[in-house]
Amino acid sequence: MELYQLRTFVAVAQQGHLTQAAELLHLSQPAVTAQIKALEEELGVALFERYPGGVQLTEAAKDILPEAERILALSRGMQHKAKALSGEPKGKVKIGTIGVPARLKLGPWLARLRSRYPLLTVQTTHGISGGILNEVRKKTLDGGFYLGRNPYQNVNNLPLTEIGFCVALPPQLAPQLAGDDWESLAKVPWLGLSQFNSLSSITQELWRAQNVAPRKFGEFDEEATLLELVKAGLGVAILAERTAKRFAADGSIVLWRGGDCVTSAPLQFVYSAERENDPLVTMLRDTLLEVWQPSE
Repeated sequence: MELYQLRTFVAVAQQGHLTQAAELLHLSQPAVTAQIKALEEELGVALFERYPGGVQLTEAAKDILPEAERILALSRGMQHKAKALSGEPKGKVKIGTIGVPARLKLGPWLARLRSRYPLLTVQTTHGISGGILNEVRKKTLDGGFYLGRNPYQNVNNLPLTEIGFCVALPPQLAPQLAGDDWESLAKVPWLGLSQFNSLSSITQELWRAQNVAPRKFGEFDEEATLLELVKAGLGVAILAERTAKRFAADGSIVLWRGGDCVTSAPLQFVYSAERENDPLVTMLRDTLLEVWQPSE
């Protein structure tokens, strides 16, 4: 059956007259009669009884009418929803992520973005800070998270928070380093970092500030890898404070000087400077700030 047949059935039922229903529907009376007949044949029941003043519902039709009205109401609701969505922003947005999703508040942010803009499709790409920054510069990503100080003028920053870092020690090295100074700390192996990892520049800045040049073991590109290698006793590294203290609590690593933060770096959302006024980027920024800096 078709919606137009149900619409005609309901109109005739409400008007009690074929001619009046035809006028209401802007149809001819033969067209209304034909639609009612086709619906009766499909349903296998008579819908109306004719009498000199018009028509009236059969007992079967009285039972069917509420269902027909409900179907038409659902159809109208769907049309209204579609019209409301027709003006909504739509398309795919590509976002670069780093580190631990919880640190980025990724879940709450994307939930808010989905609620506010239901026609947007989000695609995330996980990487390391330097790689995400380069993809944003090349405009292959609409935006992304970056840890550290952005050196590029053609990339804009939205500061979110400051991340503190602690020095993480393998448990077997902890006794000999527990109270030592930076000069002593520089004599033990440190885990090397990929140049694309923002921890590399953060660590280099820290070493320069302390006037030390530790010997490095290997080259690694993720905080999770650094954590596992510290646990395995391969070297020392700086880790984000929350991560470091969580794993220090179970004894798998030890924090130098009781977990004091030795440095910090900004966590930022970055996007192309050319897209500062792009409506899509504005949606990303606004919803991100609502999650990170909710109004009191």
